[in-house]
Amino acid sequence: MSNRTTAVTESLHEYLLQVSLREPDVLARLRAETARLPEARMQIAPEQGQFMALLLQIMGARRVIEVGTFTGYSALAMALALPPDGRLIACDISHEWVDMGRRFWREAGVDDRIETRIGPALDSLQALRGEAEAGHWDFLFVDADKTAYIDYYEAGLELLRPGGVVAVDNTLWHGAVADPRDQDEDTEAIRVFNRHVHADERVDLSLVPIGDGLSLARKR
Repeated sequence: MSNRTTAVTESLHEYLLQVSLREPDVLARLRAETARLPEARMQIAPEQGQFMALLLQIMGARRVIEVGTFTGYSALAMALALPPDGRLIACDISHEWVDMGRRFWREAGVDDRIETRIGPALDSLQALRGEAEAGHWDFLFVDADKTAYIDYYEAGLELLRPGGVVAVDNTLWHGAVADPRDQDEDTEAIRVFNRHVHADERVDLSLVPIGDGLSLARKR
């Protein structure tokens, strides 16, 4: 037993992957191709993708929104966890990155579950609200520009059904959020977001120390 989270060393992380990770080959190859990009640090950890997929399965989720798709690894992990008639809307500003992921979505047989919306994600979320989609979504994953986290959270919360979940990535930000000397704009934006959600009585909350920190907020 322990009264605090175990620190994950390199060797312990390797062990975690060995005994826990069940990554389909198509996901592993997408992750490997993404790792060759200069922006590879934007890729979520494979164990986080598996964790989110498990959450969707536990929830019986059918309708998912993603803000910040990058090369499509997280979208693919989640789409594989949806039923055949599931729907995932992937919002991003880059055709190039999303098109890279689309090849793997087709190979995995889930491209018909994923609809991409290219452009500012807040516009896409507001458009969904205008399409009478408020209160109809099960899960929202946010992994995009940090200074807009609160805006994405608030817009997404309107779209979620009661019991739906917002999952927000990078909320531990490599530990920088706990260092008062770090006054970087993104770091401070994440601190402000974390305080905002902590004080929000509309949700139940847990910040899970997986990947770079994943905040889970369940709409009451």
